[in-house]
Amino acid sequence: MKIVIAGAGEVGSHLAKLLSNEEQDIIVIDNDENRLALLENYNLMTILGSGISFKTLLSAGITRCDLFIAVTPYETQNVMACSIAKSLGAKKTVARIDNFEFIQPENKDYFTDMGVDSLIYPEFLAGKEIMTSLSKSWVRNWFELFGGELIVVGVKIRSNSSLVGRKLKEMGDLSRIMHVSAIKRSREIIIPNGDDSVRENDIVYIATTQAHISQVMEVCGKENLAVKKVLIMGGSRIAVQLARMAQNKHTVKIIEENRDRCEQLAQMLPYASIVHGDPRDTDLLEEEGVSDFDVFVALTESSEANILGCMMAKEHGVKKTIAEVENLQFINEAETLNIGTIINKKLLASSRIFQIMLDSDDTNSKCLALADAEVAEFVIKEGSKVTRSEVRNLRLPFGMTIAGLVRDGKGELVTGNTRLVAGDHVVVFCLSGGLHKIEKAFS
Repeated sequence: MKIVIAGAGEVGSHLAKLLSNEEQDIIVIDNDENRLALLENYNLMTILGSGISFKTLLSAGITRCDLFIAVTPYETQNVMACSIAKSLGAKKTVARIDNFEFIQPENKDYFTDMGVDSLIYPEFLAGKEIMTSLSKSWVRNWFELFGGELIVVGVKIRSNSSLVGRKLKEMGDLSRIMHVSAIKRSREIIIPNGDDSVRENDIVYIATTQAHISQVMEVCGKENLAVKKVLIMGGSRIAVQLARMAQNKHTVKIIEENRDRCEQLAQMLPYASIVHGDPRDTDLLEEEGVSDFDVFVALTESSEANILGCMMAKEHGVKKTIAEVENLQFINEAETLNIGTIINKKLLASSRIFQIMLDSDDTNSKCLALADAEVAEFVIKEGSKVTRSEVRNLRLPFGMTIAGLVRDGKGELVTGNTRLVAGDHVVVFCLSGGLHKIEKAFS
């Protein structure tokens, strides 16, 4: 695919780096040469210019573009860039926005008429992710694939789990309910084989189906927390989206340091309690009854402050903590510190865009927001190499596993005895940068 990205900020650069590993034809446009310089070592082209310049877009080959993605910090510029790109021949366009009104269903036709096929609102995606964490409090991550036919959960394993110390090849009794697809141990992602075992404090990514969720929760030694009260640190845009989504389900309190922002929040969110103060102040947290809350969510602009806030909340007995960590290099550290669920807008936005890519090119799509592993959906083609024998006999590339599949609309797990057939939709885990090798095996 030929993909043009307008905007080399955090989201655009992260997306460009990911796509550059997948042997796509990538061009990044930005008017800041310093940002473009940071992409010089990646397999892509850069153009200094504006995403709303006809001349710049034409020089990027927009007339032959399969996917145009506008992710500058300015939503009006993104919408305009998509409109121009579409008029010049781009097949599909995606614009990053920060206005909740824009994503309302009744306004979709307006943007379609302008030439914008899809809208990405990272803060809204983050709010939805946190709401999922509130309802599925026993997991670190929860992903529903193929309309919920397959579920992938990320679970922190404690000493009370029956999985601790067991090798995967000794888990035959569990193969009908779960498939251990990846293990995150300290700062390393492992795509396990039969001789690998689960250890205490591993984060284990498990594929399963809706019918077996309760059994997976039991073997992991987990219980789902009934969430009633939520304390939010920081009055960011994500906090606003979360409070709106949670208003009919949870009691919400927001602690915000800026007084003017507190006044804005009070008007926008009359159903939430707004407290003016420094959420990093231990005395203030105690005064506001932090230990009485079921979940603590840290959503300030500082990743460091969010990590520390969650650590303080844990010390006060809060069972579930959630932190926005936008610095990708901090995610591994945060997970080793037992912060809880990590939210990253760049990963969420990138996952959503990869799903949009699937609509344009059904040969591959990474679909999950993971920092160190790649997860893809593939449709098995007629005559594919992987249909020639059972999975255990396939010479699959090192560092990959087939987690599950959907056949005739029904989700099922994959074992060594599974034989893939044309038309199967499969989910594959692999190490970062290895997806293009796997594509050859599935072609």
